[in-house]
Amino acid sequence: MAAAGREEPPLGLEAVAEEAAAAAASAGFRLTAVRREPAVRLQHGASGLEPLAWSEDHRVSVSTARSIAVLEQLSDVHSGGQDMVIHRTAVPAPATACTLKVGPKKEVAECKEKFASSVDPTVSQMFMLDRVFNPEGKSLTPMRGFKYSSWSPLGCDANGRCLLAALTMDNRLTIHANLNRLQWVQLVDLTELYGERLFEASYKLCKADTPCGELGDFPEFQRRHSMQTPVRMEWSGICTTQQVKHNNECRDVGSVLLAVLFENGNIAVWQFQLPFLGKESITSCNTIESGISSPSVLSWWEYEHNNRKMSGLIVGSAYGPVKIIPVNLKAVKGYFTLRQPVVLWQEMDQLPVHSIKCIPLYHPYQKCSCSLVVAARGPYVFWCLLLISKAGLNVHNSHVTGLHSLPIVSMTADKQNGTVYTCSTDGKVRQLIPIFTDVALKFEHQLIKLSEVFGCVRTHGIAVSPCGAYLAVITTEGMVNGLHPVNKNYQVQFVTLKTFEEAAAQLLESSVQNLFRQVDLTDLVRWKILKDKHIPQFLQEALDKKIESCGSTYFWRFKLFLLRILYQSMQKAPSEVTWRPSHEDAKILISDSPGMGSTEDDQEEGTSKQASKQSLGDTGKGVDIDDTAEDSLHHSSDTGGREPMVEKLLEIQAQIEAVEMHLTREHMKRVLGEVYLHTWITENTSIPTRGVCDFLMSDDGYDDRTARVLIGHILKKMNKQTFPEHCSLCKEILPFTDRKQAVCSNGHIWLRCFLTYQSCQSLVYRRCLLHDSIARHPTPEDPEWIKRLLQGPCTFCDSPVF
Repeated sequence: MAAAGREEPPLGLEAVAEEAAAAAASAGFRLTAVRREPAVRLQHGASGLEPLAWSEDHRVSVSTARSIAVLEQLSDVHSGGQDMVIHRTAVPAPATACTLKVGPKKEVAECKEKFASSVDPTVSQMFMLDRVFNPEGKSLTPMRGFKYSSWSPLGCDANGRCLLAALTMDNRLTIHANLNRLQWVQLVDLTELYGERLFEASYKLCKADTPCGELGDFPEFQRRHSMQTPVRMEWSGICTTQQVKHNNECRDVGSVLLAVLFENGNIAVWQFQLPFLGKESITSCNTIESGISSPSVLSWWEYEHNNRKMSGLIVGSAYGPVKIIPVNLKAVKGYFTLRQPVVLWQEMDQLPVHSIKCIPLYHPYQKCSCSLVVAARGPYVFWCLLLISKAGLNVHNSHVTGLHSLPIVSMTADKQNGTVYTCSTDGKVRQLIPIFTDVALKFEHQLIKLSEVFGCVRTHGIAVSPCGAYLAVITTEGMVNGLHPVNKNYQVQFVTLKTFEEAAAQLLESSVQNLFRQVDLTDLVRWKILKDKHIPQFLQEALDKKIESCGSTYFWRFKLFLLRILYQSMQKAPSEVTWRPSHEDAKILISDSPGMGSTEDDQEEGTSKQASKQSLGDTGKGVDIDDTAEDSLHHSSDTGGREPMVEKLLEIQAQIEAVEMHLTREHMKRVLGEVYLHTWITENTSIPTRGVCDFLMSDDGYDDRTARVLIGHILKKMNKQTFPEHCSLCKEILPFTDRKQAVCSNGHIWLRCFLTYQSCQSLVYRRCLLHDSIARHPTPEDPEWIKRLLQGPCTFCDSPVF
């Protein structure tokens, strides 16, 4: 990674961006991959065709033979370690085998016995060896593990995060949610629900279909299994539907679609209302006949042209063809559908389609949006450019050859810039960068040798992070001296795809303006600051210009993030493991007992060591900044360099406190605005309105005309009423003197909700992902506008609240 600290730094971020772009152009888009620690070892071997997937909320799912390992990337501001911070959970495989519902249990058992003992070997052997018919296996190896996993868009579960759709080896399709961060909960079993729907419809897609045959006929037995054996599933983007209320008013409701491709070529499109809570959130399920024989892969095509959205499903076959199937989205606002299927590739060339990615791009020559569809077919990459013009839908397609000498085992794409990454089992990764031409486009590609980063390895899957900063790779040991390793150790390893300068430029020019949705970029910035122990001058100047010109709270949160990381970089690393018991504590206790001769110097030394360990532990828990500054005195062993270090820490802490106070005031203004818009005269709410007003006006140095005008209107509406909060233990008044906690006259301390500033007087409350703040749970008595406030992210780090 390029060093940012120079003697004469550029005056602005634009100069750095221009230099980086010029260097990249001169090097022919040369990419330098850098290893990022740690490497995560998997407990079981990877399974499935595409075992790796990276969600929009920065969680990596790894399909293994016993579970789905989920690795959540965090940009921890309370840790001084340079390694990537990863929170690890798992979705276990079901303990029982999945049996597809093809008829009444008694009749199915009789048919299985009949087929197993059939005199015709074409029937008996096909039945006994087909694991769809015999998921339990008996004498065969059990079908444990997962075949495929797919992440939903951000904002689908109860916490506003991503849902995980998982397909097991024995064809069970389930949807899971991580509601409390430590445990995954299965919300619904779609295989069971779809089997019940088919059973009620007598295994006919529509009433006009011809009556189905008897279950005792082996072809009919096969047909009923193939029509509900999932191959792949993919989520659509979030769309808006119309819902009619009891008073005949219409309201917009968010929904998401899950398309499931079956073995016989049918596609079931499930529609879920958001947030998805379980079976009750299923709106509809429609089945589409694709007409594709031996389907292998599925992907959504979503296109927007002149504020008109179109959607379809891209289906690939194991024989080679690729085409788009129209999807009729009923009651979905602004969506239109294709009139007929669009064939992207029709040759039956026996090159199976392994993976399909659809990337929305902007065409610089045609001045309109377009769709780039890429598909891995053997060792080649098939691409197709879809463009809607006045003449209709234009289709340009071709193949990129000469990429790999072995078949492509995994493909991933960065949807922000259209870069595609492919890999084969020999540890070689190709980066393909699309470049538009007057007619269509071409690809610049370069080779990334993982052997230069990790040594000799074999690759089993890759996935790129949402903002394109990292590439996750599943690796095992490669050949050594021409010999294969005795044991395979599966690991998930990470390499960087961007430099610090590119990540900083992208964060400053981001249209998302949410730190949580750009964790991979902030982690690169965090890594750089922890290594260099300073914030580069060009980044400080560019951020100050953004704050002066724009004033968005996003840039204030970014500044707070940088200051917190800088503070952690100044801390001295603990000499011992923090969880290990301390022997000095025991000595202190013994010295306090009577009859022991210990000097005052020994007691002071032991006390200072204990205070040092206390400060290190409390810094990660977010204690008061002034206390941490005093404890940091003990971190410096050099007497001469102690004072400058302490002064530097105190200066950083003062800046952190100032930025936090600014963000708190801005959120208080928002809360007061909601109170003014949704309350009547002298109406009492759960929000301590008068306390928030007094807190904002208590600082004479804070002169915000907008806040003063808003507070004047609110106080006039309150009509001299104060509505103070009372302690639930002693009924005393809780004064609003601190934004973090409320203390009554009897010393009872209650933490305040950072979203509504109400004191949380209950044993159960929520906390932000990085443990910045706490928030109370919504209650049934809360009006809708307070529930909306409680759904917001953390005001300091943009993290969701659990």
